[in-house]
Amino acid sequence: MNLALFASRHGELHRLRLHSYLSQDFESLVAPVRQFLGDDAPRLDAAAFGVAGPVQRGRAQITNLPWVIDAEELRGLLGIGTVGLINDLQATAYGVLTLTATDLLPLNAGDAQVGHIAVIAAGTGLGEGMLFWDGSHYQAVPSEGGHVDFAPRNALEAELLSFLWQRHDHASYERLVSGSGLVTIYDFLRATGRGEEPAWLAARMGAEDAAAVISAVALHGEVPLCTEALDLFTSIYGAEAGNLALKVLSTAGVYVAGGIAPKIRAKLVDGTFIAAFRAKGRMAFLLDLMPVRVVLNQMTALQGAAYYAVRVAQEGGLDERAST
Repeated sequence: MNLALFASRHGELHRLRLHSYLSQDFESLVAPVRQFLGDDAPRLDAAAFGVAGPVQRGRAQITNLPWVIDAEELRGLLGIGTVGLINDLQATAYGVLTLTATDLLPLNAGDAQVGHIAVIAAGTGLGEGMLFWDGSHYQAVPSEGGHVDFAPRNALEAELLSFLWQRHDHASYERLVSGSGLVTIYDFLRATGRGEEPAWLAARMGAEDAAAVISAVALHGEVPLCTEALDLFTSIYGAEAGNLALKVLSTAGVYVAGGIAPKIRAKLVDGTFIAAFRAKGRMAFLLDLMPVRVVLNQMTALQGAAYYAVRVAQEGGLDERAST
C-alpha cells in the first residue's frame, strides 16, 4: 500500500512525500494514514484513495483484506470535507492523464482520435476500466470487467477452459490474466503433456513466487514449458484487451497497466499481444487505429488518486456517483 502527499502547482502534481506500508500489518486504513501524516500533519485541501474493490455510497469492502473503508470516517480523521474513495482502476485511469512519454512503451502507434480510453491492468487480479470523454473532460468509469466469462478462441483454449472448470465454478479472464493465472496456464500445459518440468524449476517455484519464476525463465528461454505458458498468457491478455477496446470504442487509446506488464515488456513487444488484440475479424481495421501503450510508471494509480482529489476540490465537491 502506497500513501503520498502531493501539491498542485499550475495544473501539475508535485509529490512531496511517499511511503509504502504492508497492508497486512494493519487492521484498517485509518492507522497507516495517521502514521503517514504524523503529529505535525500538514493542512490538506482534499484527499482521495484508490482502493481494491467496488465503492458504494462512500464505503468500500476491500477485496483481499478484512477492511471496510468509510469516507466519512476518513473525513473526520483528516479534518476536511473532501475525501474521495474510488476504485483502484479508476485511480489508474485518472493517473494515465498525468503520464509523459517516458512513462509509456508503445505497442501499436495507431492514429489517436478524440474519444474514450480503455485501461486494462493485470497484477494480482485483472482490472478493467475506461476514461469516458464527455466533450470537455475525461471521467473515469469503474468496472469489474476482469470477472467476465473467459471465451476460448481455439481448440487449445477450449481445453484450457475445461481445465479451469475442474478448479472453479466460474471461469473468468481474471483466472488466467493475472499472476495466479499465469501459474494456472503453466499447470495446464504441464498436466496435458505439453512440456517437461525440470526438477530445479519445480524447486525454485516452490521456494519463490511461481508466476515471477515462470516469466523470468520464459524471458531467458531456459525452459520451453515456461515459454509456451508466457506465450499463451500474453495472447489471452491481448485478446481481452481487444475485447475491452471494442466495448469502450477507445479511439483515444488503450493503456496496459498493472504490475505484470513492465516485467514482461520484452514479451509484449514481440507481436504476440498485438496480434491477439487486433484479431477481431471485420473490426481488425478499427483496432489497428487505436494506439496501445504499456504503462511503465508504477505510481500511476497513486498519481491518479491525487489528480482526482485536486479535480473534485476545484469543482467544489464530490459527486458520489463517480465513486460507485
